[in-house]
Amino acid sequence: MTDRVHYLPLLALAAVVAATGCERLGIQDPAKVAAELEAEGKAIGAGCRHAGRSIEDCFSLNDRALKAAVFNGWKEMNDYMASNKIDAAPSQLAQAAAAVETQPAPVPQAKAESGKSKAATAEPPTAAPPGAAKH
Repeated sequence: MTDRVHYLPLLALAAVVAATGCERLGIQDPAKVAAELEAEGKAIGAGCRHAGRSIEDCFSLNDRALKAAVFNGWKEMNDYMASNKIDAAPSQLAQAAAAVETQPAPVPQAKAESGKSKAATAEPPTAAPPGAAKH
């Protein structure tokens, strides 16, 4: 019986050491994962508000993020921007993409040979001889 008493603290120490290495085995701490998802959602919401997106657009663009966290981030950024009189900063990439889409495609210009157009230099089609058979 006394032998078991000596092994009990060693067994407890081994259990603690094994539990601390669970992340290396791929077992994640649920509290840590929840905190990361919350922080990511807040960052997404704040970024959407700073870019001038509505909360509905933010939800539809980030359907995998936690909606409550996205809303909290959006609301916090909205309050911060209102109190500091900061305007929304629309994305420069979206504006550049819109500008490219609205520009007409360049029309290739035919090279003229010595001032004549291609239609003037083309030879007329030759007619078939009168006795040729038609298939």
